[in-house]
Amino acid sequence: MENPVQVLKNKALLLRLRNPNKVTTILPKSQELSDNQVVVNWGVDEAHALKNLNINVPSPIQGRYDWPGQYKPYDHQKDTAAFLTMNRRAFCFNEQGTGKTASAIWASDFLMKQGKIQRVLIICPLSIMDSAWRNDLFSFAMHRTVSVAYGSKQKRKKIINEGSEYVIINYDGVEIVLDEIMNGGFDCIIIDEATHYKNPQTKRWKTLFKLLNDKTWLWMMTGTPAAQSPLDAYGLAKMVNPAGVPRFFSSFRDMVMHKVTQFKWIPKDNATQTVYEALQPAIRFTKEECLDLPEMVYTKREVELTRQQNKYYNDLKQRLVIQAAGEEITAANAAIIMSKLLQIASGAVYTDDGEALEFDIKHRYKVLREVIDESSKKVLVFVPFKHTIDILTDKLRADGITTEIIRGDVSAPNRTAIFKQFQEQDDPRVLVIQPQSAAHGVTLTAANTVVWWGPTSSLETYAQANARVHRSGQDHKCTVVQLQGSPVEKRVYSLLDSRIDVHTKMIDLYKELLD
Repeated sequence: MENPVQVLKNKALLLRLRNPNKVTTILPKSQELSDNQVVVNWGVDEAHALKNLNINVPSPIQGRYDWPGQYKPYDHQKDTAAFLTMNRRAFCFNEQGTGKTASAIWASDFLMKQGKIQRVLIICPLSIMDSAWRNDLFSFAMHRTVSVAYGSKQKRKKIINEGSEYVIINYDGVEIVLDEIMNGGFDCIIIDEATHYKNPQTKRWKTLFKLLNDKTWLWMMTGTPAAQSPLDAYGLAKMVNPAGVPRFFSSFRDMVMHKVTQFKWIPKDNATQTVYEALQPAIRFTKEECLDLPEMVYTKREVELTRQQNKYYNDLKQRLVIQAAGEEITAANAAIIMSKLLQIASGAVYTDDGEALEFDIKHRYKVLREVIDESSKKVLVFVPFKHTIDILTDKLRADGITTEIIRGDVSAPNRTAIFKQFQEQDDPRVLVIQPQSAAHGVTLTAANTVVWWGPTSSLETYAQANARVHRSGQDHKCTVVQLQGSPVEKRVYSLLDSRIDVHTKMIDLYKELLD
């Protein structure tokens, strides 16, 4: 039937149906006209009722919402917000940097305006409560009240009981004030970086599950679903789409994995399709689909190891050959060995006694300086190892380059202040970052160059970290520069660029190294 749905003055829907009775029976206020036409109010409840009848109608947000905020939404953000308003429980798998935070804010604000929800609980990493979520709420829903529930148990309780429309809390903070949250009238929960809920056996997962009932809106967001293994989908699906997976984890494992040895399982050929079907309803936009984002270019820079680095690298490798002949190498052992080799190339290695042995980094530093000098905007430098961060930062500052550090021991308020300064002021020019400390949610579009001083072993961290610059608001071409001076670095980067999680290849990497 041609044009079965027509919007009338942004207030009503005109439906052309073969059987109008199925609508008029469920929606008594609808009006049947001649020629199998029905007029229905264009509201959230009506749209959901029609959707349940398999009648595809647009979300009323698309015609009845003013889209508040500093920036007007892109088409993919409008589509994402519309999808969320049409699904009480859903996944948003839009890639990092496509502006899914704003979409979730607009969707929840619209539902509030329509009287469908009263309060929203946002659960996210500690590091982005202020720097991402609160800032975005101030940018896109400035008319709403917002609080961050952080600090002592009593302070968190007080904040929750104050009644702000949006409350932001970190994952583990939920357990601390569970009773207050359960009694707080939160009827919409947004989970950022939802992969933190992949395991139903964890206390974190079980705590979230206690908050849910049939009327709860739950939106789980991540740009990297099942990044490490198809098994990661199970816990997420149990939250959003429990009917889409078996009751028991072992049954799901048998559906998506093939047992090779007693301790090794590999994905079945149909694993991707099975995971796709389990993780529904879902929406996903890739950066390639969001044509408003500029190009992102990946480039490699060869770095010569110093004589000292080469000596230690080869000595360690020789010892490994001897070690390999005498004992079975597990993935855990291989990971430790890989880490030490990467540390040597990076500039400092930790001895068995926990002491840091420093190396001359002049060659790698020279290449980094060239990249910084070539960049038209600010620069992010990701450094996996803590001790190397100190060495590198001292050199940059000594050369007069304004530099700030983001790593695990920098407090959340200080991180927020540094991110804000980086985005809004001329200085600092460079941020030296431990990857896992700024891999999620933070917008750093004042930079358009990302430098990897050395590779991370986590595909998710790698993708998330690169997305700090390549996201809504970026108007320059972005460049990711990989500094590589050792064979193991080159191989790790190769795996990451092929979207293969390094953790799954540790033993293979070890064997390649010895060969």
